[in-house]
Amino acid sequence: RNGDGRAVLRSSVREFLCSEAMHYLGIPTSRAASLVVSDDDVWRDQFYNGNIKKERGAIVLRLAKSWFRIGSLEILAHSGELDLQRRLLDFIIQEHFPSIAMNDSNRYLEFFSMVVSDTANLIALWMSVGFAHGVCNTDNFSLLSITIDYGPFGFMDSYDPNFVPNTSDDESRYKIGNQANVGLFNLSKLLQALKPLLDPRQKQLASQILEGYGEHYYIRFTELFKTKLGLLGENKDDNYLIAFLLKVSLLC
Repeated sequence: RNGDGRAVLRSSVREFLCSEAMHYLGIPTSRAASLVVSDDDVWRDQFYNGNIKKERGAIVLRLAKSWFRIGSLEILAHSGELDLQRRLLDFIIQEHFPSIAMNDSNRYLEFFSMVVSDTANLIALWMSVGFAHGVCNTDNFSLLSITIDYGPFGFMDSYDPNFVPNTSDDESRYKIGNQANVGLFNLSKLLQALKPLLDPRQKQLASQILEGYGEHYYIRFTELFKTKLGLLGENKDDNYLIAFLLKVSLLC
């Protein structure tokens, strides 16, 4: 798409506003510290319809505890740089996962378990506010399970599991109803990257942890929607009610 790596003013304003909104909605996210307008002209085909226009460029200063992503480990594993991958992973654990002991031989397994559960929680939170990220590849998924890389995101105006905010996503790969599945796919790629650092027993346990992702997500999703509906306690019909109301919303 002749990408030049530059941002335009309109998308920068959207990112600034949305990341702050997500923060105050209680959803883990990077934050925008400043927005600077650039003197450079940027040419963009906003709707990918061949109508290219000149726009004002801008730069957003984004803040986060870490910018390490699943792709940060994936690329090192792919290139066989296992020593560097181990050093990076130890650094990430030491800096951002204080509950994991650095002398624990299972530290990578514990790290993976936390990323799996935290990713499930993040995507459930996205779904609870109707947020579609737009480009959920491994390089846009934070290892700290925070929302990063705001681009062609969007919020649903009305419930539609097929909602796609990214006009270039012709196959609807990242439609809002597929975000949980994409999360599982990305975590499977993380596990694949970690496997060279795990022994056979740890690999088996890590696979079992990954299998539990769906349950983590489903439980958190249900909790969030029960809170929205003011449902107290446990009732076997709660899940049916949530599904029914979402279906009604789709038909309206």
